[in-house]
Amino acid sequence: MAGNNPVFSRIEKQLKEDRYAGFGQQPQPQQPYGQGPYATAGTAYQDQLSHQQLQDMYQAPSAGPLQTGRVTFDDVIMKTIGLFTLVVTLAALSWVVTAGSPGLTMPFWLAGMFGGLVIGLVIAFKKTVSVPLIVTYAALEGVFVGAFSRVMERTYPGIVATAVVATLCTFAGMFLGYKSGLIKVTSRSRRIFGFAIMGYLLFSLVNVIALFAGWTSGWGFGGSGMLGIGISLLGVGLASYSLAIDFDSIDGAVRMGAPQKYSWLLAHGLIVSLVWLYIEIVRLLARLRD
Repeated sequence: MAGNNPVFSRIEKQLKEDRYAGFGQQPQPQQPYGQGPYATAGTAYQDQLSHQQLQDMYQAPSAGPLQTGRVTFDDVIMKTIGLFTLVVTLAALSWVVTAGSPGLTMPFWLAGMFGGLVIGLVIAFKKTVSVPLIVTYAALEGVFVGAFSRVMERTYPGIVATAVVATLCTFAGMFLGYKSGLIKVTSRSRRIFGFAIMGYLLFSLVNVIALFAGWTSGWGFGGSGMLGIGISLLGVGLASYSLAIDFDSIDGAVRMGAPQKYSWLLAHGLIVSLVWLYIEIVRLLARLRD
C-alpha cells in the first residue's frame, strides 16, 4: 500500500508500531451498567449534572480529526501554503539581490542547491519529524530557485514567467485529474514510478559528472536535440506524477488517522515536487528555445 513514497511508508509504519488511536487493541469486555470500578464515581458525577447539561453533552458533536490530533486535509494545505510562501519570498529576495550583485548568483545557486540537498536527505532519513529542518529546506530552496531563475532569465528572457504559469497550471490539472479519478495511483504505479525515479536520478548524476569533467557541454547528454527534449519531457512527466502520489499519500494519511505532526512532512513532499516540476519545465522550455 505504501509503495515507494517514503513519507507514506513512515506514517504507515508508525501507525503499526504505536497502534495510534487504538488500532489493533483488543476491546475490553463490557460490564453491566452500575458495576465495575468506576460505577460509583460515574453515578455521583451524573447526579451533579442537571438534565439540560446531560442533554447538551449528549447532543454535542463528536470530536473531529483536528481535536483528536490527527492529520486533516485542510491542515496539510495550510502548511503547504505557508512553506510555499516562504519559498516564493526567499526566491524573490534572491532574485533581487542577484540582479544588483551578479557575483552572488553562483554562491546563492550552489548554497541553496547543495544545502537543500543535505537538509532534504536529513529529513528523509530522520526518524522524527523536524519542523525547523522542513522550514530551513524551504528557505534554501527559495534561495536556489531565485538564483537559478535569474540565470535562466538572462539567457532566455521571459522564460521564468512562462515556467511559473505552466507549473501552477500543471499542479491544478494534476489535482483535478486525481480528484476526478482520471489519474490513478496504485501500488503497481508506485513501484514503476519508484524504479523510474531511481533511473532518472542516476542519469542526472552521471550527466552532472560529465558536465563537470568536460565530457559534455550545454545541457549535457541529448543537448537541445530531440533526445534532449525527450529527456526533459520525461522529467516533467515524472515530476507531475509525483504530485498525484503526494495527493494520494495525503488521502491515505487522513484515512489512516495519522498523527497531526505528519502534516508537515506531507506539505514538505508537495513543496519538493513543486520545485522539481518548476525546474524541469524551465529546462524543457530552454531546450525548445535552443
